[in-house]
Parts: sequence; structure tokens; C-alpha cells
Amino acid sequence: MSTQDKWPRFGFIGTGNMGGALARALRRRVPGENILLSNRTYEKAAVLAAELGCAAERDNQAVAAKAEYIFLGVKPQGMACMLGDIAPALRARRDRFILVNIAAGLNIEDLRRMAGSDYPVINLKPNTPAAIGQGMSLYLCSPDITKAEEALFLEALEGSGRLLSLPEKLMDIGGVLAGCGPAFVDMFIEALADGGVACGLPRATATELAAQMVAGSAGLVLESGKHPGQLKDEVCSPGGVTIQGVRALERSGFRSAVIEGVIAAYEKNGSLK
Repeated sequence: MSTQDKWPRFGFIGTGNMGGALARALRRRVPGENILLSNRTYEKAAVLAAELGCAAERDNQAVAAKAEYIFLGVKPQGMACMLGDIAPALRARRDRFILVNIAAGLNIEDLRRMAGSDYPVINLKPNTPAAIGQGMSLYLCSPDITKAEEALFLEALEGSGRLLSLPEKLMDIGGVLAGCGPAFVDMFIEALADGGVACGLPRATATELAAQMVAGSAGLVLESGKHPGQLKDEVCSPGGVTIQGVRALERSGFRSAVIEGVIAAYEKNGSLK
């Protein structure tokens, strides 16, 4: 059996930042011949298709009619309209297919209601580092997804990074933490670099130092299994330099600001339903 024959067709409706990141991750495992792309602006899908060596379709209905795994990469506010447009193509199918939702704030029943039928659904909450194979994605399968279908889905997305299954009640906050978190971390990296520049480092050097430090620190948390607080304590020597920086951050409400940012994003996510 050829590599192409092993895989079903994966279709992406919407090739924005998140849809594009997942398509790139999928391409690490899946042949281009098995990937279809569509976008509101065809030229955007065509550019990504040329990069990945796959096909760009002129409309969403073509992806809906052909792909076995249909990734829905439109904004939550546009999901009902898009699903209404492709509903005739879905109804006309006699083969099995799975809808893969990557929009925030929507659960499995939301998707089924908008699509007009109890189709098999995988709710996927990815993040942008999936584009370089360092993502943290959360997923939940509807009860009618088979173990084989779930296993194939996970194998296809191995190139995106880590995947974790969560129950429905935790998907929203898990998706906010993993999905919004990169923006918060990017702000932290930028602020660290600004501090370095203020003290004389060239901008490019400061950014590289800050970004690699954050990547390495995150890797140490995952690989060591130690609590972040313990790792922080290991850097803070008594009367040393680091603890004075920690003191200044705490005085400015650093941890409280981060907690409030997560809660604000979670509350906004809930308002989208």
C-alpha cells in the first residue's frame, strides 16, 4: 500500500493563521495529494497549496464533498453561515466523513445544530506553535467516532506537537490557556527584550536571548516534571540578582495580571456561545 493510499483526504475550510498552521503540521505526515484547501479568498488558499504541494479548491462545497476529515477553520461568528452553505454537499454524501471544529467557543452539539445533522465531530483546540511542531492541542471526539478514526486523526497530527484529550466541561478553559497563551508569552518575550534593549543589548540579540530562554524554561518544566515554583526557587539564590527581579515583578502584580488575563479570555470565550 502506498503512503497516499494509507491516508484519507483531509480538507481545510479556512486557511488563516490557525488553519494554515494545522495544514502545515498535517503535511509533515500526509502526502499533498490527500490535502485539500479552500478559503474565502481563493488566492490565499492557492498560495498555501503551492507551498505544501496540495490542491486548492475554488469553493468550500468542493472540500465538503470530497474530504473525509473536514477541518472548519472559520471564526465562530461565521460558522453557522459557512455550515449552512456547505450543508447541501454534506447531505448529498453517502460515505462517512468527520467534521473537525477548530473555532473557539463552540462545542460538539453547537456544530451539529449548525450543520443540521448529528454528524461525527472532533472538537479540536489547537495553538499556533503547531506550525513548527511545538503545539499544544486539545481534542474531544463525539461518541460515534471510532477508536480507529481517533488513532488515525492523532497520527496525522503528530507533526503538530502534543495532543491531549479533555472532557467537554474542561475544553473551553483548556483551549483558552493553550490557544490564547502564545499571545501572552509573545508579550512577555517582547517585554524581556525591551528590558534588554533598555540596558544596552541590540534588539535582535535581546529577542533571541529572551525567546530561547522561554523555550528552554518551558522544556525544563515538561522534561523535569518539577513544579514551576520549585524551578523558580532553584534560580533564586539568597540575596542574589534573580530574587530582586522577582520582587519587582511581584510588586507590579505580575502573576495576578496573568491570572486575570486568562480569566478575561475565558469569559469572552463563553460570551461567543
